[in-house]
Amino acid sequence: MAIHTSQIYVHWNYFLAIERDLEVLSRYVEFDEKNFECFSIEIARIILAAGAETDVVCKQLCRLYNSSSKADKINGYRREIVSSEPNIPGFTVLIPRFGLTLCPWDEWKSPTGVPFWWTAYNKIKHHRESDYHRANLKNALNAVSGLFVVVLYLYRKKAECGRLLPASQLLSVGPKHAGDSIHVGIPTYRF
Repeated sequence: MAIHTSQIYVHWNYFLAIERDLEVLSRYVEFDEKNFECFSIEIARIILAAGAETDVVCKQLCRLYNSSSKADKINGYRREIVSSEPNIPGFTVLIPRFGLTLCPWDEWKSPTGVPFWWTAYNKIKHHRESDYHRANLKNALNAVSGLFVVVLYLYRKKAECGRLLPASQLLSVGPKHAGDSIHVGIPTYRF
Protein backbone atom coordinates (compact mmCIF):
# COMPACT_ATOMS: atom_id res chain seq x y z
CA MET A 1 0.00 0.00 0.00
CA ALA A 2 1.41 3.38 -0.98
CA ILE A 3 1.62 6.16 1.60
CA HIS A 4 0.48 9.53 0.32
CA THR A 5 2.61 12.56 1.10
CA SER A 6 -0.27 14.17 3.05
CA GLN A 7 -0.33 11.14 5.40
CA ILE A 8 3.38 11.44 6.11
CA TYR A 9 2.95 14.88 7.69
CA VAL A 10 -0.47 14.35 9.22
CA HIS A 11 0.57 15.93 12.54
CA TRP A 12 1.97 19.01 10.80
CA ASN A 13 -1.25 19.40 8.82
CA TYR A 14 -3.32 19.00 11.99
CA PHE A 15 -1.17 21.59 13.76
CA LEU A 16 -1.72 23.99 10.85
CA ALA A 17 -5.50 23.51 11.14
CA ILE A 18 -5.40 24.32 14.87
CA GLU A 19 -3.10 27.28 14.22
CA ARG A 20 -5.59 28.56 11.64
CA ASP A 21 -8.37 28.40 14.25
CA LEU A 22 -6.15 30.37 16.61
CA GLU A 23 -5.47 32.94 13.90
CA VAL A 24 -9.20 33.37 13.27
CA LEU A 25 -9.68 33.90 17.01
CA SER A 26 -7.25 36.84 16.80
CA ARG A 27 -9.89 38.76 14.82
CA TYR A 28 -12.15 38.72 17.87
CA VAL A 29 -9.75 38.73 20.82
CA GLU A 30 -6.58 40.78 20.57
CA PHE A 31 -3.52 38.69 21.43
CA ASP A 32 -2.29 40.92 24.21
CA GLU A 33 -1.32 40.14 27.80
CA LYS A 34 -4.23 42.34 28.93
CA ASN A 35 -6.57 39.74 27.40
CA PHE A 36 -4.79 36.61 28.66
CA GLU A 37 -7.58 35.78 31.14
CA CYS A 38 -10.32 36.08 28.50
CA PHE A 39 -12.09 32.70 28.20
CA SER A 40 -14.69 31.24 25.88
CA ILE A 41 -16.05 28.06 24.36
CA GLU A 42 -14.01 28.63 21.20
CA ILE A 43 -10.83 28.99 23.23
CA ALA A 44 -11.76 25.80 25.11
CA ARG A 45 -12.12 23.98 21.78
CA ILE A 46 -8.67 25.16 20.64
CA ILE A 47 -7.04 24.09 23.93
CA LEU A 48 -8.73 20.68 23.85
CA ALA A 49 -7.64 20.06 20.25
CA ALA A 50 -4.07 21.23 20.87
CA GLY A 51 -3.77 19.24 24.12
CA ALA A 52 -5.10 16.02 22.60
CA GLU A 53 -2.76 16.32 19.62
CA THR A 54 0.18 17.12 21.89
CA ASP A 55 -0.56 13.91 23.79
CA VAL A 56 -0.45 11.90 20.54
CA VAL A 57 2.75 13.57 19.29
CA CYS A 58 4.53 13.18 22.64
CA LYS A 59 3.77 9.43 22.60
CA GLN A 60 5.23 9.23 19.09
CA LEU A 61 8.33 11.16 20.13
CA CYS A 62 8.85 8.82 23.08
CA ARG A 63 8.61 5.81 20.77
CA LEU A 64 10.95 7.49 18.31
CA TYR A 65 13.59 7.84 21.03
CA ASN A 66 12.81 4.50 22.71
CA SER A 67 10.90 1.94 20.63
CA SER A 68 9.76 0.12 23.78
CA SER A 69 8.49 3.29 25.49
CA LYS A 70 5.42 2.88 27.67
CA ALA A 71 5.12 6.62 28.43
CA ASP A 72 1.47 7.65 28.32
CA LYS A 73 1.25 10.65 30.66
CA ILE A 74 2.96 14.03 30.88
CA ASN A 75 5.53 13.00 33.53
CA GLY A 76 6.62 10.00 31.45
CA TYR A 77 6.80 12.18 28.35
CA ARG A 78 8.97 14.70 30.21
CA ARG A 79 11.43 12.07 31.40
CA GLU A 80 11.87 10.45 27.99
CA ILE A 81 11.71 13.52 25.77
CA VAL A 82 13.94 15.79 27.87
CA SER A 83 16.55 13.06 28.27
CA SER A 84 16.73 12.85 24.45
CA GLU A 85 16.06 16.52 23.67
CA PRO A 86 17.35 18.67 26.57
CA ASN A 87 16.69 21.93 24.66
CA ILE A 88 12.90 21.52 24.59
CA PRO A 89 12.31 23.22 27.98
CA GLY A 90 14.03 26.40 26.77
CA PHE A 91 12.48 26.43 23.29
CA THR A 92 10.89 29.82 22.61
CA VAL A 93 7.99 30.44 20.29
CA LEU A 94 7.30 33.87 18.86
CA ILE A 95 4.05 35.36 17.68
CA PRO A 96 5.63 38.27 15.81
CA ARG A 97 2.38 39.87 14.65
CA PHE A 98 1.46 40.47 18.29
CA GLY A 99 4.93 40.89 19.82
CA LEU A 100 4.57 37.83 22.06
CA THR A 101 7.27 35.39 23.15
CA LEU A 102 6.25 32.13 24.80
CA CYS A 103 8.20 29.26 26.35
CA PRO A 104 5.51 26.55 26.49
CA TRP A 105 7.72 23.79 27.90
CA ASP A 106 9.51 25.96 30.48
CA GLU A 107 8.20 23.95 33.44
CA TRP A 108 10.06 20.91 32.07
CA LYS A 109 13.25 22.51 33.38
CA SER A 110 12.18 21.02 36.72
CA PRO A 111 12.32 17.21 37.03
CA THR A 112 8.71 17.25 38.27
CA GLY A 113 7.37 20.21 36.29
CA VAL A 114 4.14 20.13 34.31
CA PRO A 115 3.33 22.97 31.87
CA PHE A 116 0.59 25.21 33.27
CA TRP A 117 -1.34 24.97 30.01
CA TRP A 118 -1.27 21.15 30.21
CA THR A 119 -2.84 21.33 33.67
CA ALA A 120 -5.47 23.69 32.25
CA TYR A 121 -6.12 21.32 29.33
CA ASN A 122 -6.80 18.44 31.74
CA LYS A 123 -8.94 20.58 34.03
CA ILE A 124 -11.03 21.79 31.07
CA LYS A 125 -11.35 18.23 29.77
CA HIS A 126 -12.34 16.62 33.08
CA HIS A 127 -13.78 19.45 35.21
CA ARG A 128 -15.22 21.99 32.81
CA GLU A 129 -18.05 22.84 35.19
CA SER A 130 -15.59 24.21 37.78
CA ASP A 131 -12.56 25.08 35.64
CA TYR A 132 -14.10 26.63 32.53
CA HIS A 133 -12.24 29.87 33.28
CA ARG A 134 -9.00 28.03 32.40
CA ALA A 135 -10.14 28.02 28.78
CA ASN A 136 -8.37 31.34 28.41
CA LEU A 137 -6.20 33.01 25.82
CA LYS A 138 -2.93 32.51 27.73
CA ASN A 139 -3.49 28.76 27.92
CA ALA A 140 -4.59 28.54 24.29
CA LEU A 141 -1.52 30.40 23.00
CA ASN A 142 0.80 28.21 25.06
CA ALA A 143 -1.00 24.96 24.19
CA VAL A 144 -0.77 25.64 20.46
CA SER A 145 2.86 26.78 20.88
CA GLY A 146 3.64 23.61 22.83
CA LEU A 147 2.15 21.53 20.03
CA PHE A 148 4.20 23.51 17.48
CA VAL A 149 7.42 22.64 19.32
CA VAL A 150 6.80 18.90 19.63
CA VAL A 151 5.63 18.62 16.02
CA LEU A 152 8.83 20.36 14.89
CA TYR A 153 10.82 17.78 16.84
CA LEU A 154 8.76 14.93 15.39
CA TYR A 155 9.53 16.14 11.84
CA ARG A 156 12.96 17.45 12.74
CA LYS A 157 14.79 16.39 9.55
CA LYS A 158 12.21 18.07 7.31
CA ALA A 159 12.11 21.14 9.55
CA GLU A 160 15.90 21.54 9.51
CA CYS A 161 16.04 21.67 5.72
CA GLY A 162 12.95 23.82 5.14
CA ARG A 163 10.77 21.03 3.76
CA LEU A 164 8.01 21.22 6.36
CA LEU A 165 5.43 22.96 4.23
CA PRO A 166 3.31 24.94 4.14
CA ALA A 167 4.98 27.15 6.71
CA SER A 168 3.31 28.23 9.93
CA GLN A 169 1.52 31.54 9.40
CA LEU A 170 1.22 32.73 12.99
CA LEU A 171 3.99 31.11 15.03
CA SER A 172 7.74 31.15 14.56
CA VAL A 173 10.70 30.07 16.63
CA GLY A 174 13.00 32.16 18.79
CA PRO A 175 16.44 33.19 17.49
CA LYS A 176 18.23 30.21 19.05
CA HIS A 177 16.24 27.81 16.87
CA ALA A 178 15.77 29.89 13.73
CA GLY A 179 17.88 28.59 10.88
CA ASP A 180 18.64 30.17 7.57
CA SER A 181 15.98 30.22 4.87
CA ILE A 182 16.68 28.06 1.84
CA HIS A 183 14.13 29.98 -0.18
CA VAL A 184 12.53 33.28 0.70
CA GLY A 185 9.73 32.65 3.15
CA ILE A 186 10.53 29.00 3.82
CA PRO A 187 11.79 28.67 7.39
CA THR A 188 14.44 26.22 8.51
CA TYR A 189 15.05 25.33 12.11
CA ARG A 190 18.02 24.55 14.34
CA PHE A 191 17.69 22.10 17.18
